[in-house]
Order: sequence, then C-alpha cells, then structure tokens
Amino acid sequence: MASLARKRLRFGLAVATATVAVAATAVFTMDANAAVPGAPAGMTTVFSDDFTGAAGTGLNTANWLYDIGTSYPGGAANWGTGEVETMTNSTQNVYQDGNGNLVIKPIRSSSGQWTSGRVETQRTDFAAPAGGKLRMEARIQQPNVSGAAAAGYWPAFWALGAAARPVGATNWPSIGEIDIMEDINGRSSVFSTLHCGTASGGPCNETTGLGSGERACSGCQTGFHTYAMEYDRSVSPEQLRFYLDGNNYFTLNSSQLDATTWNNALHHGFFMILNVAMGGGFPAAFGGGPTASTQSGVPMIVDYVAVYQSSGGSTTPPTTSPTTSPTTAPPSGTRDAYSRIEAESFNAQSGTQTETSSEGGQDVGYIANGDWLQYNNVNFGTGGVKDFVARVASGAGGGVSGLVEVRIDSRGNAPIGSFAVGNTGGWQTWTSIPGNVSNVSGTHTVYLTFTSGQPADFVNVNWIQFRR
Repeated sequence: MASLARKRLRFGLAVATATVAVAATAVFTMDANAAVPGAPAGMTTVFSDDFTGAAGTGLNTANWLYDIGTSYPGGAANWGTGEVETMTNSTQNVYQDGNGNLVIKPIRSSSGQWTSGRVETQRTDFAAPAGGKLRMEARIQQPNVSGAAAAGYWPAFWALGAAARPVGATNWPSIGEIDIMEDINGRSSVFSTLHCGTASGGPCNETTGLGSGERACSGCQTGFHTYAMEYDRSVSPEQLRFYLDGNNYFTLNSSQLDATTWNNALHHGFFMILNVAMGGGFPAAFGGGPTASTQSGVPMIVDYVAVYQSSGGSTTPPTTSPTTSPTTAPPSGTRDAYSRIEAESFNAQSGTQTETSSEGGQDVGYIANGDWLQYNNVNFGTGGVKDFVARVASGAGGGVSGLVEVRIDSRGNAPIGSFAVGNTGGWQTWTSIPGNVSNVSGTHTVYLTFTSGQPADFVNVNWIQFRR
C-alpha cells in the first residue's frame, strides 16, 4: 500500500527481479469462513485474529488501532499517495460481520465525499530473527466490483517498519514497506512490492519499489483467497517471498540490493495494515478514478490474519571491547530484573558513550543503528514478566526514529520485546516507554539492541526495568 510518507505513481508493471520457485508452506481451503490455520512446520503462531466478534461491532483495540483522517499526525497529506477518502473508526466503514469476518467498506456521501477504513496492529514487533523466518498471511475477498464501477478502488494488505509509527512514516522508505496484496480498479489481479532505500530513485527504484508487477488473480473479487509474505533469513542469500493460495509467485533476494539498504528495510519489527483507499497515484496510473460511475459501499472482506515465526540459531556475540568504560561499575553478582538497571552499568557495549544526565548520574547516549548494551546475570526468577520500561530521551531530527529491543543470551536471538521511539523534545527530555516482552525465567544475559533505518543517533537511555 502506498506509504503515508510519499507521493507514489506506479507506471511499470514489473521490476527485474530473481524469482525462485519455492514450495508452499501451508494448505489452504476456500470455505467462506475458515479457521486460522495452524503454524507451518517449524514455525509458531505469534499473532492472529479470526474476527469472531458480534455483527456490527468494532475491532478489539487491544490488538488494533484505527487510523483516522487523511494523514498520520505530522505525516504527508492524503496518506502520501493522493488518495481522496477520509479514514474513520465508524462501524459504517469498519466492522465485524458476525460471520467471522472483518469488513472494510468505502462509502460515498450524498455530497460526493468518500470515507473508508484503515487499521493497524498495535504490535510493531513482527520480525524475522537472524537465521529464522517471518510469515504474514491473510485470507481476503477483494471488493467485488469491476469496470467503471471499480474506478479508484485500492484494497491492500501490507506492513510498515516499526520505526515509521513514532514519526508518521516521514522516514519512509528506508524503514521498509512490504505490500503483500494490492489491487486497483477491480482488475482481478494482485501486486506485491518491497519499498526501501531513498524516497526518489535509489537502489529500490522509488517511488515504484521492487515489485512483482501485475499478476492475474482470477476470482479474487468473487471469493476468498490467501495472500502471504515470508521473509526467510535461514537461507543465503536471504529471501522475501510472496504467495497467492500457497503458490510462490514472486521472490526478492538480498543479493539484489546492497546490505545496508536490505538490512535497514527488513532487519527489524513490522506492524500489519489493512485498508481500502479510494483514488491516488496507483489507481490513476491505470486509468482509475474515482468518478461519478464508481460504486459506493463495496467492501474488502477479511476472514483472518496471522503472523508466524521460526526461531533462528544462536550466534556468539563478537568480543568487541567496549569503546567507553562504564561510569558505574557493573555488579559482580546477580542483577534483579525487577529492580532498576542503570544503563551505564553495562558489562559490555558497542558504539555508545556515557554522559551526565539531567536526572542525575549518567546516561548512555549517542546511540544509533547497530549499537548495543550488554548486562550479565539478570535474574528473572520463576517468570511472570509482564513488560519492561525504559527511560529514554531523543533529540533526533525529523524523520529519524528507531527501535529499542531486548534480547537474551545472544544478540543473534530474536527480540523478546521492543518499542519504537522518535524525538521526545530533546536529548535530555526524558520519558518512560513500556514494551511488552515474552515471559522469561531464570538468569540470563540481557542485551539492549538498537535498530534504525537511518545512520543518525536516535536515542539516549537512562535506565531499564522489567515488571511483573
């Protein structure tokens, strides 16, 4: 889907890519309402929604948030794409139908104004760990409309890099956008695309991106079909694969891009998005409207969404010596996970510096993409961890943000939790941000790792603490 942070015109049907035939990883049924499939072999389900709410009800806001209006706060107008609708949280536009489906319905008012729906997962930590896989999947019926009546329709199932959320995606496209399913103007087709690199031209051919081009999708307006993306870091080169009903129809390899562009686009968490836009650069590139002939009220219907993940292999952390000795000596014994851990009490680190904190003592600053902090012998007891909270500050420039991630035992392991952070008002303007974590028990080495789509410093850390 067109990211909020740009104006995109897609005139090409295809970008030269290497396509690799890969066997389907799941078996799909075509019932009107199907249960969320179990995880493919070797993977686990980390998120799903079967939309089983009562007829006419909204979504569970513990899992979903509604995008409202015509832009993110501080983001590009008209969601950066020239689309014309206003997004709402009204159950006229977004609702569960009582039959196990989510309905997103664009509606034109008597005065000719369009409203529609756009929803995102609250979670932003859907990621492929080093050596593992991430799969996002949804079973969808595209709006059942074609010809002149479909002019301007733009349904989509897609994902944005987590660092987009705090800054209204003004850091697009470097933080990555994965378009899993797009259709325009009721063309009975599907497009899939990776957006990355710089906002115009660059290694990812923006604003077009690296895409499959238009692929036939027979019956995608009249029935449900399954769309999926699988990011595979267990192979070399890494692969980003796209599936229609279990058939791999488009693949990108990491060897097609320089490592920095690929890693900045994909080596981090994502959040999932479902929406139906009206108008904009993409439909316009294929002659679309909307026009007076465009039919109002034809929905995209979503049976389920699911996110699956497989763990990667452990890697031994490099023995890089700290570039700055900690101001506070690290403890020689066990640390209590549920007591405050001062950031500067690290046992090892890379790329950071300590400095005087406006809140007293020291903080760790000058933190950018790829930096890390290590804390040994952190005792979580018998478990029951609910979340963690970090005291952070940022004076990062516009469009600069990143992720603060918690990993245990190896920096190569998948994060057990993370949150995104952008400018807080200054490098000593402190705020406490919580992040959900997986349950942990026992004693572990804890790593704070930092990921950003930009090379600039994006955060200072004063302390962290886990909570039950």
